[in-house]
Amino acid sequence: MNVIRTELPDVLILEPKVFGDPRGFFLESYNARTFAEKTGIHLPFVQDNHSRSARGVLRGLHYQIQHPQGKLLRVGGGEVFDVALDIRKHSPTFGHAVWVNISAENKRILWVPPGFAHGFLVLSESADVFYKTTDYYAPEHERTIRWNDPELAIPWPLQGLTPTLSAKDQRGLNLRDAEVFP
Repeated sequence: MNVIRTELPDVLILEPKVFGDPRGFFLESYNARTFAEKTGIHLPFVQDNHSRSARGVLRGLHYQIQHPQGKLLRVGGGEVFDVALDIRKHSPTFGHAVWVNISAENKRILWVPPGFAHGFLVLSESADVFYKTTDYYAPEHERTIRWNDPELAIPWPLQGLTPTLSAKDQRGLNLRDAEVFP
């Protein structure tokens, strides 16, 4: 596994070893020992999730103010523009975001640590996103930062599309008004 540090050093792009032949390919999407050795991260994963979304669906920017979740994400079908936003008030990178395309084709895996908000936009006809979390889903603690907060200036590649949002994502707050981590 190759580990790529992003502009936000706690957010990592992981490139697994892919073994291909005329039949297809094999890759190990997660191995606790390898993950810990390569990243230095020793957090347990307690929940696996799978979302399927259509082109133009934008999910996020989500986080849990209590029971924060680290997320290890990969795309099993399609492609997404994935965003991680540092919302740790005392972090030197507070309010900064990184984005990366992850797809079934590039087979990249993204580590979004606890203390970050996360979201993605589906670029393909549909996308299946699989992610492991380091804490359980706690809807009473879930918060949403507005995807198009002008101060964040995230360059969502909408290409003239109006994103499809859930009701909770439509009610997201700008970062300056949101409850964040100390």
